[in-house]
Amino acid sequence: MSDAAGIPETYLDGYVALLDEVCRTGRRLKRDELETRRELGERAADAGFGLRDLVSAHLTAARTAWPTLPGDADSLLTVMHQVVDAVAEGYERAQRQAVRQEEATRREFIDDLLHGRSDLGRLAERAERFGLRLSHTHAVAAARGPADYDESHQVARRVERALIARFHDRGILLTTKEGRMLCVAPGDQPEVLTHFAKQCYAAMDGGQVAIGRVQPGPGGVVQSYEEAVSVLDLGARLELREPVLYASDLLVYPVLTRDRQAMADLVQATLGPLGAARGGVEPLLETLTAYFESGCVAAEAARRLSLSVRAFTYRLERIHQLTGASPTDPAHRYMLQTAVIGARLLGWPGTPLSA
Repeated sequence: MSDAAGIPETYLDGYVALLDEVCRTGRRLKRDELETRRELGERAADAGFGLRDLVSAHLTAARTAWPTLPGDADSLLTVMHQVVDAVAEGYERAQRQAVRQEEATRREFIDDLLHGRSDLGRLAERAERFGLRLSHTHAVAAARGPADYDESHQVARRVERALIARFHDRGILLTTKEGRMLCVAPGDQPEVLTHFAKQCYAAMDGGQVAIGRVQPGPGGVVQSYEEAVSVLDLGARLELREPVLYASDLLVYPVLTRDRQAMADLVQATLGPLGAARGGVEPLLETLTAYFESGCVAAEAARRLSLSVRAFTYRLERIHQLTGASPTDPAHRYMLQTAVIGARLLGWPGTPLSA
């Protein structure tokens, strides 16, 4: 049987008898009696009943029993308050446990998704619970800011609210991993990741976002994720200032470092002689970097380094003398520029090339 609120009587077991006994003696509820009420509240939550209906059932039962109960109204209200408070506490305890379990399940899925550790067929089935259809194409954006973020961080919540308000439910997954904020979106909706990048930049007051390429199938998410994270690291090493980096625009850099030893040999052979300069390698390496980034325009490069054009030109000549390669000679320029990029990717001269 159940009461008018649809709550089975099993979740009010012994309640009226308890009211009768406590109203007769005027005592307060014992610890084990309160725990019994908490457990009943917890069981009701696990069974899917609403807290409002559960409280209503207790109030209705007390009102029905009141004409036959001993004692005064104050005694009844006191014990009712204790019981309802204990029931609600047990109910909330079950809810917190359910939330923790859901969070653990979601985190396990995300870890498996981003590392490809699960059977792809089973992963695709689990993904549907979180609104993803892994048989389609997806792309991943990764955002890094001045702090480490988890899903409870106010910045992450702000970005999530902004995307939900704009796109509602479009098969988007927002999460965090290793201090970064991540967004997984369908490959045919690039506007989602663009908006994610915009919101991250605003919420983090800066930072940088990398967007991986669109990839197909269940394994596509992990591929795009790895690309996005690699591009973030690449941006940091190359000191790229753009707020949004696209893996598709930077494909040349992984190619250049695929054979690390060959790149290290090129850097050492081409730029190693700069170590003989009076000020060391760094000023001349900085000169080459500014020169290539300014489109090989000496006046613009000199301005970036706060040098006179004459002083800058002298540095270029000194580089030619030491290396035998002239930055202004098209025949030498590609080799020098590749070596400069390699030096930045390998962290040279701060990091030894023979690691």
